[in-house]
Amino acid sequence: MSGISRSGFSRLWVKVGAGVAGAALVVTGLTAATTASANDSKAAPPASVTVQTRNGPNGAYLTDGQGNTLYLFVADTSNKSTCNDACAAQWPPLVTQGAVVAGSGVDAGKLATSTRQDNTKQATYNNHPLYTFVADTAPGQTNGQGVNAFGALWWTVNPNGDAITARGSNAPGGVVY
Repeated sequence: MSGISRSGFSRLWVKVGAGVAGAALVVTGLTAATTASANDSKAAPPASVTVQTRNGPNGAYLTDGQGNTLYLFVADTSNKSTCNDACAAQWPPLVTQGAVVAGSGVDAGKLATSTRQDNTKQATYNNHPLYTFVADTAPGQTNGQGVNAFGALWWTVNPNGDAITARGSNAPGGVVY
């Protein structure tokens, strides 16, 4: 056994076995955490959501009622979302069970909802499905501005319902890419 005694070999297999068991526990824990996380994200949407505006260096842009920046996905060529599964985990859609309420600076006539692949109702503005971004951890952050992910660009939205395509220090939140 090339330098390992029978008792040393047994100890080696015990260590390998313990390592495999430990790895299995870690994987099991990660799976449980992921499942819990996925189940937590399936909580019922709110009865209504508000879309409002916030001012930044490039002018006004849309946010939800808590001030979280809203984005449009260039791959969405109609009011129907093309961002599902892993995409929606990174770019959570603004969903509601009912009304989309026009807050300050928003044209109520441009607000509507569309039905997503999972049958939830997503807020739209000027026929653009609206999303938040998981890397925006505080109101007013625009870390998703100009990001190219899931096959297309993500942009903040102005009160006319158009993409704000400025990047760098001119982006609403001053994020530099």
